[in-house]
Formats: sequence, C-alpha cells, structure tokens
Amino acid sequence: MKRMINMLMLTLFIASMTVHVAGAEDYKLAAGDVLSIGVWGFEDLQGKELVVRPDGKVNFPLVGEVQAAGISGAELTTQLTTGLSEYVKNPQVTVNVFKFHTTRVYVLGMVAKPGMYELQKQHNLLDAIGVAGSYTNEAAKKRVVIIRKDQTGPPIKVNLMDIWEKGDMRQNYALGDGDVVYLADNGQINISSILSSAYQLTLAKSAL
Repeated sequence: MKRMINMLMLTLFIASMTVHVAGAEDYKLAAGDVLSIGVWGFEDLQGKELVVRPDGKVNFPLVGEVQAAGISGAELTTQLTTGLSEYVKNPQVTVNVFKFHTTRVYVLGMVAKPGMYELQKQHNLLDAIGVAGSYTNEAAKKRVVIIRKDQTGPPIKVNLMDIWEKGDMRQNYALGDGDVVYLADNGQINISSILSSAYQLTLAKSAL
C-alpha cells in the first residue's frame, strides 16, 4: 500500500508541476527553439519559423542580430520593439514559440518504460522520470544516478525521497542532450531486471 501511495504522489506531483510550467510566462528561450515573430501591419516584418541558433541569436529584418537564448519571450519582444522603433512608429511586436527545443535523454533501469526520450521545453530529472512512466516498485528511490554525456568523474547521485519529503528541488537537476538517468533496483534479487538494466546501459553508451 505504501508503495502505491508513493507512486501516486509521484505521478500527481509531476503532473501538477508540468501543468504549472506549461503555463509559465517566464520560460527562457534556448538554442533550437523555433520562433514566430511578427509586427502588426507590416507584411515584410514577419518571421514565421526563426530558429534560435547555437550562439543564442536570431536575425530579424531592420534590427539584425538579436540575443534570444536566456531571456523570455516578453524580453525579446521588448528588445525588438526598441530596435524597430528607429524605423517604425509604435511597432506592435508579437513573439511566440512555434516549437520548443528538444533534449534527448536516456531513462533506464527501474522505470515503467525505459528508453530514449526527447524532452521539450523542460528537461529536468523529474520530467525525464515522468515521461518514462514513473519508477517501478523495484526502484531504489534513494539511489538514482545521472550520467552526463561527457562524464569524466563519478555520476551525480540523487535521493528522490529528499525531493518528495524535504522539498529539496536542488536535486531536480537539469539534463543535457545525451545524459543518462538510471534508477537502480531496491536490492531484491531479480535476474531479469539485472540483465535488462545492463543491456539498457550498454545500448545508451553505444548511442552517445
């Protein structure tokens, strides 16, 4: 029963957090985001699918190069409005995210659906576990590890119970492209789980 309650709490927490984040207005743009930018009344000042480049910038008519990554859509709107004001009287600029950038991560071990996932917009540890269907009854929630794509030292250790019981969101690490999240088993001997986990890690490392 206790395990079922923990599973339910995890599912509800991730769902509520996802809804909150999806409606957040302080989302910071990032490289790979596809933007739709327009100026009302000016057909020539439209950018329907502007991709934020790896250097974090976009190019817009009249204004030129503008830093987009690391700021919100509202802040980018302000920048463009200021730049266009030299050429257009009271420009009405709109900035929308047409498509969010994706981060490819591997969620392996004791989760319902281990595999590779492409996370959009938010790419933290809890998001990754959530898209993988949450942890299973065999998962050791105090022994979760994050293996960075270019890992040189020991992996990052995470205790999910500290997040749930203590609200320690510092352990909800942001994930990068190619990172691996691995949930160990709770110590019960399960040969099939061990072989499956070993196979998953081998596949993930070969794909990096």
